[in-house]
Amino acid sequence: MSSPPSDATQLIHRFRGWFAGAIALAALVFVGVSAWAGFAEVGDALVAFQWRWFWVAVLLTLVNYWLRFLKWHWLVQRLGAQISLKDNLLVFIAGLAMVISPAKAGEILKPYLVRERTGVPMATTFPALVAERLTDGFATLIIAAVSVSRFAADQAFLVYGTIGACALGVAVLMHEGLSLAILGVLSRLPLLSRVGHKLEEMYRALRACLRPWPFFVTLVVSIAAWFAECWGYQLVWLGFDRQVGLGVSSFIYAFATVVGGAAPGGLFLADGALVALPETLLGLPEGEIVASALLIRSATLWTGVIMGAVALLFVGRLLRREDQIHG
Repeated sequence: MSSPPSDATQLIHRFRGWFAGAIALAALVFVGVSAWAGFAEVGDALVAFQWRWFWVAVLLTLVNYWLRFLKWHWLVQRLGAQISLKDNLLVFIAGLAMVISPAKAGEILKPYLVRERTGVPMATTFPALVAERLTDGFATLIIAAVSVSRFAADQAFLVYGTIGACALGVAVLMHEGLSLAILGVLSRLPLLSRVGHKLEEMYRALRACLRPWPFFVTLVVSIAAWFAECWGYQLVWLGFDRQVGLGVSSFIYAFATVVGGAAPGGLFLADGALVALPETLLGLPEGEIVASALLIRSATLWTGVIMGAVALLFVGRLLRREDQIHG
């Protein structure tokens, strides 16, 4: 590795506070919605649940993570960072813990660790993170858009409008001349004048990830990955002996994921949507609705955070060892 990893170590230390705060907020949310639905009703639903379907949902979450990791690894290698599959898998899993960081800023740990492992500057590899998150967002929007007119026509403008705005932004980024002209204007601003050359370097790396073919490939992989979790949500309902269609399950889960994108880990926002939407669209018992939200969030978000926390232990040891070597 190339330099003392103090920044990454600080992120790992901060994760403990983020994790505690996220657990507290999630607990408050589910205590609140359980009180609304009735604690006895939620408890009865969990007791009656067929738990084998929960583990199938976890397995589908792992499919999601594996597909997204392959996308991340491919993007990183396109940018010239030659990191082994094993090392990059550890980096990716550690990054899963950082989705609960404020504004998900902790995910910068991933390009940081790639730099420490390969020596490739963060300005070169950071665009892989941008492209990864962008295609994930696009994928969930597309899945939600497929059925929004059928299940939530009043929200169609929100979904289609967001897709249109994102598509316009990607089109601008794909046009080198226009993007460089915009960066030229921005680099004249007092606050950005010193980093203008870095912005151009990052843009050229990002463009390598957003050319039509790489963008198409990573978007298709992202759709497949997120559809796996949508399917897992449907199977959670099967655990309650509820035959909920894959179409409505995919819409509810994808729309909740989009709504939750504004909060760390989707806390409160995605959780709320996973309660409000089934109540409106499915008309099932409130206890089952709250229990289903708790189960799918455990199978998806919290599975990833726990995996990431374990990976951070190995990353932390590696960074401390390298810090001692360079110290």
